[in-house]
Amino acid sequence: MRKEQIKKVLSHFSLFRELDEQEISKIVDISISRELKKNNHVFLQGDPITNVYFICEGKVKIYKSDSSGREQIVNIIKAGDMFPHVGFFRKGEYPAFAEIMESAKLVVVPIDQFEKVLIENPYLCIKVFNVLAEKIIDLQDRLEEQILNNTYEQIIKLLIRLSEKHGSSLDDGKVLLRSEFTNKDLANMIGTTRETVSRTLTKMKKEGLIEVNDAGDMVFDTEELLDEIF
Repeated sequence: MRKEQIKKVLSHFSLFRELDEQEISKIVDISISRELKKNNHVFLQGDPITNVYFICEGKVKIYKSDSSGREQIVNIIKAGDMFPHVGFFRKGEYPAFAEIMESAKLVVVPIDQFEKVLIENPYLCIKVFNVLAEKIIDLQDRLEEQILNNTYEQIIKLLIRLSEKHGSSLDDGKVLLRSEFTNKDLANMIGTTRETVSRTLTKMKKEGLIEVNDAGDMVFDTEELLDEIF
């Protein structure tokens, strides 16, 4: 990707959207582009934190792995997202794995050089704090879900959260969530078993809360799902 292309891509991220020509050029000058195919890792849990990544195309799975090899999906992110948020102000090691789910184009910004740009641009530093604040709120909400909700309610909230980020609105007001997430993926996102997710989704289909088309995509009304919780 050429510098002009990197500049165009970064300008669409909320973090850089209001920077002037000179300010965005400083970010572009320290950025490089990478293309990775499905199943490749961007970084491994435990690797030294060196870069922050901005997704131009594709999807990335952020997950942790415990000593027994059990996977816990932290997030599924796509074009328009950046990761890892801890990279800006944390030294040490990446706290999770980042694996390509769909062939991706990334803009890579080295942290040590980005910190110098932040020092020179206090306004940009404030925007970074705002992005981190949004991330913290999202993580707090998900933690509350695990503490306060039973598994059935957690699955409903997960479907709603995924539909907001990855779903498509239909003419009848419902949402279509494509079959890019397996039951195992859904289970790993909330720390339960694939069997539990399968039973719950089967129950929801029987009750008419969700429909599944021939392609395996889910269709549902988010308001109806919310009524199951409140």
